[in-house]
Amino acid sequence: MSQPLSDRTIALVKATVPALEAHGLDIVHEMYARMFENPEIRDLFNQSHHGDTGSQPRALTGAILAYAGNIDNLAALAPAVERIAQKHVGLQILPEHYPHVGDALLGAIKAVLGDAATDEILAAWGEAYWFLANILIAREARVYGEQKATTGGWNGWRDFRVETVTRESSVIKSFTLRPADGGAAMAFKPGQYLTFWFEIPGHPPVKRNYSISAAPNGETYRISVKREPQGLASGWLHDSVDVGTILKVAAPAGEFFLGQSPQRPVVLLSGGVGLTPMVSMLEALVEGGGDVPVQYIHGTHDRDTHAMRDHVRALAAKGRTVRVIDFHQTPLADEVAGRDYDHAGLITEEWLVANTPVGEADYYICGPRPFLRAAVAGLSLAGVPSDHIHYEFFGPADELLAA
Repeated sequence: MSQPLSDRTIALVKATVPALEAHGLDIVHEMYARMFENPEIRDLFNQSHHGDTGSQPRALTGAILAYAGNIDNLAALAPAVERIAQKHVGLQILPEHYPHVGDALLGAIKAVLGDAATDEILAAWGEAYWFLANILIAREARVYGEQKATTGGWNGWRDFRVETVTRESSVIKSFTLRPADGGAAMAFKPGQYLTFWFEIPGHPPVKRNYSISAAPNGETYRISVKREPQGLASGWLHDSVDVGTILKVAAPAGEFFLGQSPQRPVVLLSGGVGLTPMVSMLEALVEGGGDVPVQYIHGTHDRDTHAMRDHVRALAAKGRTVRVIDFHQTPLADEVAGRDYDHAGLITEEWLVANTPVGEADYYICGPRPFLRAAVAGLSLAGVPSDHIHYEFFGPADELLAA
């Protein structure tokens, strides 16, 4: 267990906040440049989040600021720390990787701040870094242990064979995966994701997370992937991966998941490809046969982009307490309200407040950032307790800590 941070260290780290606000992004860019000199460390990261337009440097800058500003109130960061630990487990981050990151961070602080980064300040940041690192290492060790001990579980990368490929919409394909070794597929919590190691010709190893879009069955997993504009991994999956392809997969992980045996009404709310964890949750709820009311509210552009519509409606017909409501932002000319969709336009906070049980329900939300911001803010302002609002977005792990 980490020793508590000294009062002197806390004071010194908080005193660096103005310098971090002014120079934090430069420090992070320098830090990554130092880390990526080591190909083993570079290959641990999702490179699409880096570079001049990447979101990871900005996210980590915010994360470092959040840590410095809350270093005397670390309980406020606990949910974000859990998210980062789960991401690290997916990426197979191990204790031996942490010294490389710590050395790069301290070297970057010194390189950017120069004489302002005194030995005392560097020592304080070193202590603060290892305090957080040891918390993450301990949590990650527990998760790795749980994965290994679970039936069908594993650590590291395991080969899965693509068993089926299904076109779900004009932009989304589903891939069903079965362990190539013939063993069981570890159970997971609906809402969690798999991490993949792709070997795409002409590129360094590529790491990506994809939510599992089916309920646990002990035999296979399904992911449903949107082709992103200029998306290296999604384009390769859509164009080059077919039945029989072998993919390297890490065990299920993630802190966003459906609560076990829900006692309160459940509202599943998704936009676009954010439906993937929601379909997993909906399948699990229907299979569980519980009595709690379930609403699944989904928004997409139109009929052509609406993935898994028939599957979701079949689940709703099977579930005794399930209701599905579809929003199409810009319905096609031949779409018919009541047949192809329920409401035209966007899902609004006003509609959610008027049509969902805001005083009782647990909300599970996934979609693009503007969609998430609007939904979470609207529900919070309507009085939904924060512990009744659960959400997932697809991006760097540090963005939640930055928030």
